[in-house]
Amino acid sequence: MAANPHARLENWIWILLYGGLLLVILGIATGRIEPFTGWLLAIPGAVAAVVGVVLIYVRSRLKDDKP
Repeated sequence: MAANPHARLENWIWILLYGGLLLVILGIATGRIEPFTGWLLAIPGAVAAVVGVVLIYVRSRLKDDKP
């Protein structure tokens, strides 16, 4: 088990943020050639990035288990 009990949450935050932003960028680039495919990439990417931002807020509200 990790030393930090919130380490898994922090990992998911960064995965969702960077993965979501990457999909948005790929969707924008693809959308110039094939608009439908671009939207199929950009919308889930934007949702993932927003979930990552919400998880940052959730993480900030959690209490640390330090004595």
